Amino acid sequence: MSRKIIVTCAVTGSADTVARNPAVPVTPEQIARSAIEAANAGAAVVHVHVRDPKTGKASMESALYAETAERIRGSNIDVVLNLTTGPGARLKPGIDDPLTPQDGTWYVSPHQRVAHILALRPEICSLDVATMNSGGVRSDSMFLNSPGHLRVMAEAIRDAGVKPELEVFEPGHILLAREMIEHGLIEEPPFFQLCLGVEWGTPATPQAMEFMSRLLPPGAQWAAFGIARQSFPMAAQSVLLGGHVRVGLEDNLYLDRGMLAPSNAALVEKATKLVELLGESVASPDEARAMMGLAPR
Repeated sequence: MSRKIIVTCAVTGSADTVARNPAVPVTPEQIARSAIEAANAGAAVVHVHVRDPKTGKASMESALYAETAERIRGSNIDVVLNLTTGPGARLKPGIDDPLTPQDGTWYVSPHQRVAHILALRPEICSLDVATMNSGGVRSDSMFLNSPGHLRVMAEAIRDAGVKPELEVFEPGHILLAREMIEHGLIEEPPFFQLCLGVEWGTPATPQAMEFMSRLLPPGAQWAAFGIARQSFPMAAQSVLLGGHVRVGLEDNLYLDRGMLAPSNAALVEKATKLVELLGESVASPDEARAMMGLAPR
C-alpha cells in the first residue's frame, strides 16, 4: 500500500521576493486566494505569513492575519491553516554598543509574536527552534530565539490548543526541541519541519536530511524542504526517507530552470505528481490531521 504524504504550501513568506516574481501574493485577499488555489491543487496544509499591502514587506499586523484567516476559513475548501510566528526575531546588535541595535532590527517580545495565534487559534502554527546567523560576513544580522523566549511561546501555543510545527535549521535545533518535548512544552506527537539550504543553516543535501531525520524522536511526524533549486530534489528525498513535503513561493520562485512559477498551485501540482511518481499518494486534510494528532474538522 502507498504511504500518505502531507503536502504543505508555504504561500508567501517574509523575504523580499515580491519584485522577483509577480505571483508572490501580498494582500490578504491575494494570500487567501493563493492558499485556496494551493489547497485545490492538493495541499493539505497552507503555511501563511502576511505582508504590508502597500510595501510588500513582511508584517505582524494582527488585522492582516485576521482578514487572511477569515477569507481562508470562509471558503468552501477544507485545508489545515498554519500561521507563522517567525517575524519579530531579527536582531542586528550594534558594533560599538551591542546593546543598541542597528537599523534593520525587528525584535519583539515572545508574547507579541504569538498574539495572533491566541486570537485566531489556527490548527497549526510554526515555532522556529532556531538561533542562527544571517547574511554574509559584512552583515550583523541574526535570527534569535532564546530558550526562554521559546518556552514562553510554546506554553502559550500549547495552552491555546494549537499544534506547533517545529521548524529546525540545524541538528542542534532538533536536540533543543526534544528537550522541550521532554519538559511537556510540546505535546506529542510532535511535527517537525526540516528547513534545508537556508543561509548558514544545514545544507540541502540527501546526507544532511538523513542525518537530521535520524535525530528526531520516535513517533515524530516530519516534513522537509529545500530552498530555490533544491526545492523539488529535497521534496523527493523527504518522501524516500519517510517524511512529508513542503513547497511554495516562500521557498522557491521557480517552477523549472529559468521558468518562474505562475502560482503556488503550480508548485503544489508538481509536488503531487512527484509524490505519485514515487509510488505514494497525497494526504487529504483530514488524513493529515490524523497523522499530526489534530482533531478532525
